[in-house]
Amino acid sequence: NLFNAPEGSDQPTAIPISKVTGEYIDVESGPNWDDDLSGSPVYAENDPNLAGLSEEQRNQLFAVEQLVFFYFPRICNHCLNPACVASCPSGALYKRGEDGIVLIDQKRCRAWRSCVAACPYKKTYFNWHSGKSEKCILCFPRVETGQAPACFHSCVGRIRYLGVLLYDADRIEDVAKLPDDELVEGHRSLVLDPHDPRVIDAAKKSGIHDSVITSAQKSPVYKYVVDWGIALPPHIEYRTLPMLFYVPPMSPVIGEKTNGTVNHVSEDLFHDIESSRVPLKFLGNLLGAGNESQVLYALRKQKAVRWYRRALTVGDVDMATAQRMLREADCDVEQAEEIEQRGLARTGRA
Repeated sequence: NLFNAPEGSDQPTAIPISKVTGEYIDVESGPNWDDDLSGSPVYAENDPNLAGLSEEQRNQLFAVEQLVFFYFPRICNHCLNPACVASCPSGALYKRGEDGIVLIDQKRCRAWRSCVAACPYKKTYFNWHSGKSEKCILCFPRVETGQAPACFHSCVGRIRYLGVLLYDADRIEDVAKLPDDELVEGHRSLVLDPHDPRVIDAAKKSGIHDSVITSAQKSPVYKYVVDWGIALPPHIEYRTLPMLFYVPPMSPVIGEKTNGTVNHVSEDLFHDIESSRVPLKFLGNLLGAGNESQVLYALRKQKAVRWYRRALTVGDVDMATAQRMLREADCDVEQAEEIEQRGLARTGRA
């Protein structure tokens, strides 16, 4: 017995036993079968983000030297054009006008489960105990009292931001019809400048309170998405226009094992973006609708900020080179300082 067995020299293990037959069984599948290093020839190898990668690139991702854990938050994207809302026969799902949070009316839900199939991000699930569909509610009771959602508040790295974004709802249909390579820029154009007098005037006419406009002006989210252009929407090719954005990660460098020692391939202070462990094509499929240029732009700007801060604080790299990298990354010193103050250049996480 795992709990009351006497002390021994071997590591205790728990062998799965069938509750039906009482016999030992070999587990061949499970709800978390693809997690971490378990691997799967059925699900993981058919990840849609691997589309377009060569066979060699796919095989490299399974090599020890290039292995990387890539976690993606399971939070609802609270889309501008939510497929779950459109799919419900009972009209139980709705997007709140005051804050854009997508919710399920538990009283109107009739267990059609159409929302589960419709959501391309698989954020909606069916509760078999209550007989109702459920999903992330962005902790709206906390938001209504000025508190951050629980997942934002509990994040150890403090790498999540929640803020107000004003957008032009009249252009949603037009943007959703754009070709894949124009979707990211089109989606970004939906977000309105909270400092623009015309936007402020239109917001007030629409009944938006001054405090909400002020919050939009102070929020760093607009800078990440529009001003800096380094936060991207996930799988926008589904055309649901998600309103959660992710900063592409500065992946660790590729290593190689020689005589039992793992060494880095790159000899530079900061590795080349093209030699990162996660292929650009993978990130492009995830955050750019297959458009790698959007991801490359964000990564180059992050690298330039890191290089500039290294030259400024440590001084072991040339400042002229750092400033040249900023210019090539469409970034100036003022913007680099802003990005650094938000913690992005220090953490390097998304």
